[in-house]
Amino acid sequence: MDIKLIKQVVDLMKRSELSEFEFEEEGFKLRLSRDNGDAPQIIQAPAPVAQPAAAQQPAAAAAPAEEAAKPAEEAGISVIKSPMVGTFYRAPSPDSPTFTDVGKKVGSESVVCIIEAMKVMNEIQAELSGTITEVLVENGEAVEYGQPLFKVKTA
Repeated sequence: MDIKLIKQVVDLMKRSELSEFEFEEEGFKLRLSRDNGDAPQIIQAPAPVAQPAAAQQPAAAAAPAEEAAKPAEEAGISVIKSPMVGTFYRAPSPDSPTFTDVGKKVGSESVVCIIEAMKVMNEIQAELSGTITEVLVENGEAVEYGQPLFKVKTA
């Protein structure tokens, strides 16, 4: 990633209420965040190597505190979360039909929405199979990294 682009993102964060930005590209990960309104902190690290999901879980002692913070999850319901900060769009254009809707089936490679970040349209795939039970974000709404977008009943 070009240093000029990083500086532009930092300037954007200073001028707006944006508090976190994360970008990942082949072998490179960049995360910018600010917690108290100060200038953003730049944290650069090599992209993590894909590991099994079980290996990424925190220690068992931390799990109960994490579960207490989340609302009770419904059995057989999974959540598609935003992989980035940006603007959520349900369709490729205002005149086009939505990618998916409540009651529609999706596969792991199905595109469910677009998230626009820095004028780049990023197609978001379901990464799981099932039926959409709820759309949690309105069209055109700003989304944060990790924000739930859809609920999916998995088979």
